[in-house]
Formats: sequence, C-alpha cells, structure tokens
Amino acid sequence: MWRLENMFFWNLMAAVIMLGQARPKLKQTLQSSSGLKSDCAGNLMKLSLDKALAVGNQLEVEALNGTQQILLTPSLAAQCGYSMESDPWGNTRIYTSLMACFVDNKEDTTFNVGLKLRMYSQSLPDVVSHDVRQTCSYTRWASKEILCDRNYMEVSHHIATPGAQAEAKGQAQEDNSKINTIPEASGAAHGIWKMTFYTPEPVSMVLREAEQAGYVAMMTQNRLVMRSPYNTAETNSEDVAGVPMEVFRVSAYYKAPHGLNVVNLAAACPTGGVLFTEDTISWHVPRRVTPLIDGSFKITEMHMGINGQRLDRSQMTTRGYTLTTTDFHIVTEIPVGSPDGYYKSHAPDYQYHITYTVEPMLEVLWRVDGTQDDTRYKILFPITTPLMPRPPHSQDMTVSEDRMFSVHVGTFLHDVELRNISFSTGVLTVEECNAKGFTVQEHVFPNETKSFSLNVPFDADVVLKHNPEPLVTSYFLPLVFGFIILPEDTPFAHPVDLQAAVQDVELPTVTGTCDQNLFYVSVTYGNQGRNFETLVGPRQLTFELAESYHLKENGTHFSLVVPFSAQDTAFELLASDSVRARLDMLLYEPNNNWVLADFYLACYFPLTTTKCYSNGTMTAMAVKVESVPNLSPAQLTLRDPSCKPSFSDDRFAYFTFSADSCGTTRTFSENYMVYENEIGLYYNNKQNHNKGVAYTSPVDPDYKQTISCYYVVNNTQQLSFGYKPRSKEPAAEIGSGELMVQMRLSHDPSYELFYGPEDYPVVGYLRQSLYFEVELMQLADPQLELILEKCWATLHQDRTSVPSWDIIVDGCENPDDGYMTLFHPVLSDARVSVPSHVKRFSIKMFTFTKDEEILRDQIYVHCDAVICDTNSREDGVCRGQCVQNTGSSNPRHQTVKGVKREQRSTDSTERRRLSSGPILLLTPHS
Repeated sequence: MWRLENMFFWNLMAAVIMLGQARPKLKQTLQSSSGLKSDCAGNLMKLSLDKALAVGNQLEVEALNGTQQILLTPSLAAQCGYSMESDPWGNTRIYTSLMACFVDNKEDTTFNVGLKLRMYSQSLPDVVSHDVRQTCSYTRWASKEILCDRNYMEVSHHIATPGAQAEAKGQAQEDNSKINTIPEASGAAHGIWKMTFYTPEPVSMVLREAEQAGYVAMMTQNRLVMRSPYNTAETNSEDVAGVPMEVFRVSAYYKAPHGLNVVNLAAACPTGGVLFTEDTISWHVPRRVTPLIDGSFKITEMHMGINGQRLDRSQMTTRGYTLTTTDFHIVTEIPVGSPDGYYKSHAPDYQYHITYTVEPMLEVLWRVDGTQDDTRYKILFPITTPLMPRPPHSQDMTVSEDRMFSVHVGTFLHDVELRNISFSTGVLTVEECNAKGFTVQEHVFPNETKSFSLNVPFDADVVLKHNPEPLVTSYFLPLVFGFIILPEDTPFAHPVDLQAAVQDVELPTVTGTCDQNLFYVSVTYGNQGRNFETLVGPRQLTFELAESYHLKENGTHFSLVVPFSAQDTAFELLASDSVRARLDMLLYEPNNNWVLADFYLACYFPLTTTKCYSNGTMTAMAVKVESVPNLSPAQLTLRDPSCKPSFSDDRFAYFTFSADSCGTTRTFSENYMVYENEIGLYYNNKQNHNKGVAYTSPVDPDYKQTISCYYVVNNTQQLSFGYKPRSKEPAAEIGSGELMVQMRLSHDPSYELFYGPEDYPVVGYLRQSLYFEVELMQLADPQLELILEKCWATLHQDRTSVPSWDIIVDGCENPDDGYMTLFHPVLSDARVSVPSHVKRFSIKMFTFTKDEEILRDQIYVHCDAVICDTNSREDGVCRGQCVQNTGSSNPRHQTVKGVKREQRSTDSTERRRLSSGPILLLTPHS
C-alpha cells in the first residue's frame, strides 16, 4: 500500500517539522530564497525546498492570508488543501491547492499563494525564515474538478446559472418546506447552508458542524468546493475494477438569489492498484470510476506527470514511461530506478534492503455522453516499492604473494555509511582501522552507489592462522562490517570470512659438531618460532633434560651439549681405542605429528675399554651397541660364566679380574705375554655349569668382545763373573745401516686396511677424518721409539711450498688448529709387533682458502720423524710424543690459511722425511 493508515502528513526524516509547538523566542532573520523554487502546476502551486536548507533544521510552515499568518498543523493542512512530500534527506515539496483556504482568489482566474517557512536550527541561535509568494493563473476549469492529493480529496463544481436546478442523482429530494427553511442558528455562511453525506446512509450537518468534523465547504465566484481528509467518518472504501478507492459523496445546499439550490458532489481516490516486478512499476487506475460516472462517457485528454508536473510524449519516451488504456484500466508504467524517483536503504531484521519511491501524476479529462459537462480527474500518487533484498556482495581481491588481504564489499546506496569493523580481537572504528595500517576506503560510482574496501596485512594481530601442512600457512580473517543507514542511523551488519594459503613456512634446522667427548647441537627456529617439540634420542626434551644438557636459548635458536656417553646417544661401532656414537634429534609439531626436522650426528670418540695393571689385574668395559638392541649388559659374562660385571647399567658393563682367572688364556709372543679373555652372552651356561660340563657353543654368541693385555717377559739368566784388570776402556764398534720409515693413510680408525699407491689421489669430504699411520720398518728393537716431530699440509707436492698448515708441532697437536689433531694409541697385534715403532694420528679434511675462495681442492701431508733411543732420553723431541719443553716458543706467521712454518734444522742422523700422496676434496657441486 502506498499510504499508511492515519499517516502523519508533516513527518519528515531529515527536516523535522514543528507543528503547533511553543516556539523559541529567537531573533528572526530573513534570508534570500536560494534553494527554494515555486511553480504553478495546473490547479496546484508547488514549492520545492532544497535539502541544503532543510537538513538539520526544524521546519515550520505558515499560510499567509493578508496580514495573517496561520500555522499549518497536519489536520489543518489536510482540511484546507495543503500537502507536503519529503524524501529522507530533506528534499521537500509543498503543494497548495488553488482552492485552498488561505489563497487569495481573484474571480477564479488569478490566485495569490503565500507561505512562510521558518527554520529552527539546534546549532544556530537565530530563526531563519523565508517568505514565498507565487501568483498562478488558471482558467481551464472543467465543470467538475476532482483532486486526489496525499492527505485529502477535493472536488469543485461549477455553480449552475440562476433558474437551473440541481438534483441529487439517485437520492430522494427532501421536503421543500425543509429545504427552504434556514434556521438562523444553522451556521450557514458563504451561501452554504448544510451538507448531507452518504456513507451510504445520509448524514446531515450544517456548515459549522462539517468544519468541526474536519471538512471544508466554500463557494467562490463561480464554483462550490468540498474537501475531505482521508479516512474520515463520512468516507468509505470501495473496490472499483479491482482497485481499492476512498469515496466521498455529499449533497451541498446553498442559497441562491432565486432560492435554495443543491449540488451533488463526489470524489473517489485510489489507495492501491499498484503492481510491481523487479524492473517495472505498473499503476492501475479504473478507466470508469463508477462513483463518479453514470452512463457512457468519452476520455478527451489523458496526461501523465511526475511530482505534479505534466510530461509530454518525448519526455515520457526518454524516461521509459508509458501511459496506456485497457478495457478496465488506465495503466501507467514506470521503470524501477527512473531518475525522477529515489532509492532508499532499509535494514529490517538487520538485513540490507532497498526501496524505490516515485510520485507519478495522472490527469484525465472526460465528458459524459449527451452533456457538455467535463470532469477533470487529477491524482498525485506517491509509490514506494516493497522492500527489495540486496545482500551485500563481498569480492575477495587478495593476492597471496602480496601477503595482504584485500576485500571489496558493496554495492550500497549513498545513504549507507561504514561505521566500524569487528575483528577477532575486537571492534575498530574506521578511523582506528586506518590508524593501525588497515586501509579502509569508500568508492563512489557514477550511479550514486558506493562500495567499501579493506586491506589487512597477513601479519596483523587480527589475522588468525594455522598450518594445514608443514610448509603451508592458512591465514583467516573473519570480519563483520558494521553499517548505518542515514539519516535514521539504522544499523545493519555484513559478515565476511577471508582465507588465503601460502607456502611460506621456513622449517627449523639442526646442525652439530663433535669434539673428543661431546656433541654440540644447535637448533635454529624457522619463521614459525619454537612451535615444535624436540626428541633427543628416544626421549622428549623436558625442562630437566634440557638443564642437564646445558640448554641455551634465545629468540632464534637453542643449543645443547650432550656427552657421547649420555643415555640418549646410540653406540654404533666399538673399536680398540674408540667408539662410534650417534646422536639422533627429531623436531615435530605435536598437534599434527608432523616431522619438521630429522637429524643425526655420528662421531668417533676416544674410548679405552681395557686397562692392564702391573699387578696382573685387568679391567674391561663392555658397551651395548645398536646392532644388539635387546642386550642387557648385566647378562654379559667373561668366559667363565661366574665372572659377572662388577657394575652394570642399561648401556655399560664393567669387569675387574686377575689375569689368571675367569677363563683368561695366556700366550707368548717374542718378549711379551698376552692375556686374553672374552666378554659375551653364553646361553645355557647356568645349566652346563651345574652339570660340571665345560661350555661349548654350537654358534657364536650374540655379543663378543675380546680383551687383551700385553706384558713384557722378564728373563732371568745366570752369569759368571770374573775380574781382570783392563788396560783400556772397552769401546763398541761402529756399524752402519739404513732405517726405513713409511707413512700410510688408513680407510678407518681400525687401521686394518690402507690405501695403496694405486689409490691416490684419495677423495674426501670436508671435515672427514683422515687416519694416518707412520711406521719404522724392518726393526724389532723395542729400545727404539718412533717420534713424529712435526707434520704439515701443503697445496703442492713440494714439502717446502707455501701456503702450509701445521698439523703436529714439536711432537704435539697444533694448538691453533680449530679441529685439533688426535693421536691414537697403538697396541701389539698380529701386524704390529713393537707398538713404539708405530705412531697413529687423525686430522679433519680441510682446504686452503683466501678471501673465502678455495685455492685448490687438494692437499699433501708431510712429516718429519725422529728415531729415538728410549734408554737415553734427551731434552727435545725424544722426551716422548707430545712432551713440550717448558717455555718453548713456536713462532708462526699468518698466511692464506693457517700458519707459515718456520724452517728448522737439526744434525740428528735419525730424522726421516715422509710425504703422502694428494688427497682431493670432494665439494657438494662435484
């Protein structure tokens, strides 16, 4: 429905009208009428008030009648022929009927209309007023004119010439004696005595009673005018050709010079008849308005207009308007969105809707057949479409590579404003969003619609994120846009959920090194921080465990120092003088059980498993290696099953026994006695022992470790002694010979397999251990000892070339080397008969660099060896391997990498010079 019951005529949304209220006593200021425009529109005067004048003000309208100023209240306006239409932003139109109460009428042809507008502003102390006066000329009066305005129905009839008698159609004439009797107290004025309303039952009122009931009846020079507001007691609703109409019928009795006359008047105004599609408004008005027409008739004129102003055919075509007739209706079609109307936003149930409002006018002139009487029928009919849902559309413009959420929300009408945005952390106003670096912008389009855009960086605190897979981060930005509709400040909201996935995760990394006793491990966090758990070996890195491993932590990494013998390491291989231990570390994300890094580090560590004491006591240590995972060290025994560990835990077993017990065997090798035993698992040993049966195993045990001790044999001989004076001291004869010394490179620390001449150059990786052995050949004299005085590495085969790097200095490791040389003990075995004739050491593979550039990817290793007599130790290198002279100096000069060796000289005839073949560095890109 286009009208509401008992609509409040003067109610505006942007310009508040003051009606009959006490006005403030403020100074009145007259201003120019800029923003005001008055037009004559047929039997109406239209005054347009621009929103620039009305917004923020309270508007009061007065009618000017000579020197009088009459405040137009809503009821008085409907009674006297004034109406107003205002859009929500204050654009206002005031219509005045030329037959209105306070219009100066000159012979029904010239009409002077006067209005005073008063503006009361809350911010300004003065009242702003505008006087509007407009003279309209209207001479094309039809015999009967019917005007349907927003708040009233008006009908005027040309007064019959003297002698003509008007009879009420279909109504029984009243008794002449009654008609001609006009009581003095009847209240008759302007020649009008009384009126009879048909509802359809007749209800009679004298003029004063009718005016008190809200009606107006008056006579001009040529016309009798009746006006009724809508929905009064004397109007009724009828359905005419399917269109609901408000109907007003009255017979007016007035005095004429020849006597009392009566005029039958009727008005019928549509209150419906509008059909809507998504694109078109169809307004149906009955072609035959039966309350107004009896018999056949002919339509002589038909006009369509907007806002009370007629449109010609070209104007209608340009706007897409049509005016057609059917058998039963006059149909006006208006496109939704025509520029003559306006859109308005609404938010019922906080959902965005819009309406479209337009005010068409229909003017029809018809003539009843057989008469000369014309009827002009004029309707001003504001139409508002039903609420049309317009859910906002959100367009995700995010480009993941830019790491910025970007969203556009729209479109909206111009009366919508964005007030705030709700994030996961709270609500921010638009100003606060921009202050935080979240760019909020309003985009206005030529059709007066708008949209809003928002940009939020991925790393903002309002963005949620999680990792659906190890290398991918999903970013979530839940939003609720909070809007208001002006001028009512009606709120509504629109939720938007944004999501983007980027492969931007940097995983943590683990690096590590070893020295002779410890693992050093460093864990560098990725860009997710420490969002992982750590396994060290089989155990989780708890606070207590981290404390025992000397954890050091900052915002980017943490480090651990783990002894090679710690519970969480694994022993891979046991050699005679070392053990290969491994440290495993696993970094995992606990929520999804993702492995982020899997690291292991294996190194050889010096380890003495057997010790031999001069009193014949032997000690041995057994180590649980990874290849025997189910081994319990407590179950190990020596050959004699009764010889069990003196101490054991879950990784080690310690044995202490004498050389003549626990099944130890003894053999002789030259001047040595060798005592051997074995540590192992011997099944069924308890059963066999109880039966007194010697243990024999059909298969080798699951674990076997040989223990050996070498003792020098003490020979006792009887010698005869006789004394005979000598004339001179005895002297030994000088003999001659050649001592041979060789240097070889071993495959591993077992020193069992060596590279031959055909294997050179040997290829190695950076920091790979290189195991060297230097041996005095073809001699069995235990009184001699081979001492490595100095060893160094060069780029070239020439042992005197530079640059060079010292490996052994004065018989000891080079203290300036970050990866210090390791000496390995030598024990007698099937190949080594005299351990003092052999020296073993290992270094880490390296290369020479200059300005971080590799000079050459190979090195040569050279040594100077000295043969010393163990019975006559002298100061210097023959004091023993790695025995420094107190206060000795070791001057060096820095060169490309390492130290330039000082040339040394000696007169010793026992020095031998050795060099290895080339050792090539295998680089990652090789």
